[in-house]
Amino acid sequence: MFPIRDHNPSERTPYVTLVLIAANVAIFLAGLVLFQDQRALSQLYYDYALLPIRLSNGENYTALVTSIFLHGGFMHLAGNMLFLWIFGDNLEDEMGHIPFLVFYLVCGIGASLAQYGADPLSTIPTVGASGAIAGVMGGYLLLFPKARVDIFIFFIVFFRILPIPAWIMLGLWFVIQLFSGINVDTSNGGVAYWAHAGGFVIGAILTVPLWIKLGATLFWRQTHGHPPHPEAEYTRSNIPIVRR
Repeated sequence: MFPIRDHNPSERTPYVTLVLIAANVAIFLAGLVLFQDQRALSQLYYDYALLPIRLSNGENYTALVTSIFLHGGFMHLAGNMLFLWIFGDNLEDEMGHIPFLVFYLVCGIGASLAQYGADPLSTIPTVGASGAIAGVMGGYLLLFPKARVDIFIFFIVFFRILPIPAWIMLGLWFVIQLFSGINVDTSNGGVAYWAHAGGFVIGAILTVPLWIKLGATLFWRQTHGHPPHPEAEYTRSNIPIVRR
């Protein structure tokens, strides 16, 4: 099950989302040559990836941010950027450009700390934007639970694109991350499930004030994450309480 798009167009250009995607791609391409040099790659990870043991020793706190912009391979990068593109534009639309950037970075730092807390003495570097993007997904779930998300389902020779409500797709994704984090040994590396789960929860919590400002359940009743109908009496742009 893999999301490929949502049916929830934003009302303004998501400049921050585009810049974040461009920055992640540029950094990956700039460091691509290092994948041919294990010593240089190890030094890159030592300096800029999240190494829990270094954090426990009071070192390299900047890695809480720099690790968000590193990726371990093309598919790792492509998957993260796809998720950011699908869910980031709508959250940026509601939050505003600068608040969304701050939100993204805070979610990323919080996700890094969640992964650190799972194994503070780990010597395995953690890289990737998925914790920050999980925060975006948590915020999206709170604001647009019934937005339609197209998911790609592939099973051996069978595949299908199926539109489902965002709360099903994102809720299932979160449950998988949570239970995987509980059952997977973090000392063996692999996927940073606790960063995913932690970022998701932090993103949802940080979005609560905006959700209340937009009208809370009233916002759900009037939009449900769908584009306003042309003949609808109300749209997001003229709901009296929606002011940023």
